[in-house]
Amino acid sequence: MSGPHGHTPPGEPRRRITRTTRFFVVLATASAGGLAWRDGAAGLLDALGDAGILLLLVTPVILAALLLGGYVQALLPYNRVARWLGPDSGWRGYGLAMLGGIVTPAGPFAVFPILLALRQAGAGFAVCVVYVTSWATLGAQRVLIWELPFLGFDFVALRLLASLALPVIAGLLAAVVAQRVSR
Repeated sequence: MSGPHGHTPPGEPRRRITRTTRFFVVLATASAGGLAWRDGAAGLLDALGDAGILLLLVTPVILAALLLGGYVQALLPYNRVARWLGPDSGWRGYGLAMLGGIVTPAGPFAVFPILLALRQAGAGFAVCVVYVTSWATLGAQRVLIWELPFLGFDFVALRLLASLALPVIAGLLAAVVAQRVSR
């Protein structure tokens, strides 16, 4: 069972099969059944072969990302993360999460394990929403590598200005929703 901040307290076993895992197993099974019904065994085998190739391509990246997430979690002391980024960290937590999201130079294979590690190390739900929204909308790597060269300064400056409040708005909405759901 998760503690009040979404982490598994020390000494408690973690659930091995979550609702999310069951959902995706059911979805994959239903998709396989639909594909087999529509295209027969040959279509199903082709899809399984494609999935196997994709698995071989992304497995090293996923393993490295999971290691990174584990290292981040081990390096982050729970009491400090909870103080700086916890549910009661307020605007300071939002600001740090927003800055962290902007400067995180990675794609989803690295960001989501880091996000999970932060969450399990005591970061608040709304703060994590601010982090991931900031990474997705304001990420410096995307601005510098993709947007500026292709879209130009004027467009990028206006887009960033229009998007600047989005992480905080998402965090505030997440806090309200989480509070209502936990009642």
